[in-house]
Amino acid sequence: MKLLIDFFPIVLFFGAYKFADIYTATGVLMGATVLQMVIIYLREHKLQAMQKATLVLILLFGTLTLVLHDDRFIKWKPTVLYSAMAIGLAVAYWVVKKNFLQVMLGQQLQLPDRIWTHLNIAWIGYCVFMAAINAYVATYFSTEAWVNFKLWGYAFPIVFLIAQGLYISPHMKSDEPAA
Repeated sequence: MKLLIDFFPIVLFFGAYKFADIYTATGVLMGATVLQMVIIYLREHKLQAMQKATLVLILLFGTLTLVLHDDRFIKWKPTVLYSAMAIGLAVAYWVVKKNFLQVMLGQQLQLPDRIWTHLNIAWIGYCVFMAAINAYVATYFSTEAWVNFKLWGYAFPIVFLIAQGLYISPHMKSDEPAA
């Protein structure tokens, strides 16, 4: 169910684009994302910071796209989001001396500090990569190519998350006492 909730805005966006245009698809994305956040809030009684940022950016860039009738705004939203995430993680780690991944997930995952550091750096690199590749496609390719990239580009986070899981699994601390 969570997977369906996570992906339905992008599926609806893609469908609306294929049957109409980028502006209709942008409106559908905005509405679907609001509905998605309402469902998440009703289920979990809160929204994570990333969910709030995503909602605000989709509504902001979507509104600019629709009001100015300029698809560049919605195409650049992922670059802005990923860049903000990379900058936030980097500043938190190297300036504030806080590993936000560990702060957010440390209660759920017991990992050595060194592994948290590697994960944080990997996430910074991943966000920079995703921001750069989206910027490249948004700049040098057609809107249709960008929409297709957005749909099939979901392979990047899936591969990244699987690789991350494989990396951390040997380092996870067990709650069971040693025999």
